[in-house]
Amino acid sequence: MSVVHEETQTAEVAPQMRDVAPQIRDVAPQMRVHTRVRHGLRRPHNWMQLVKFSAVGGSGYVVNLCVFAAVYQGLHAHHLVAATAAFVVAVFNNFWLNRHWTFGSHGARDHHAGFQGARFFAVSILAFLVAAGILELLIRSNVSAVIAQGISIVAATPLNFVGNKMWTFGHRGKRAS
Repeated sequence: MSVVHEETQTAEVAPQMRDVAPQIRDVAPQMRVHTRVRHGLRRPHNWMQLVKFSAVGGSGYVVNLCVFAAVYQGLHAHHLVAATAAFVVAVFNNFWLNRHWTFGSHGARDHHAGFQGARFFAVSILAFLVAAGILELLIRSNVSAVIAQGISIVAATPLNFVGNKMWTFGHRGKRAS
């Protein structure tokens, strides 16, 4: 951890926390997730990012469903194979748009695209696995495959947004030149 980052963290510690033993204070930020969420909900730029993320997700949703339908119906592939192909095509489009448009004005373009891409892909894989599980449950419940795919994507979106906002494109100091 850099000295600058440690100083920033120390300055952000609430006055009542400064007297707490260092061992306890180091654990405290992890326990205050609800506080971070509450403060985040009060910031208008977070809501704007959610709107942009949803717009990007909407374009990815259309791309995903089109590829899914083409592979599932056109190539007669298994629904999980079609979902995987659709995921791969949509994830590249979504990464670029989120990096440059959704989170770009908050420093996302100032960081290494490769690291962000790996993180974006990891978050997307987690969301995809959740969506694939939901898709499988809906298919087994006799829901139409394309409709089930649409529902599963929508259900996994909150996980995808929070993961990418907090981890992939989370605000960090600018990269050294």
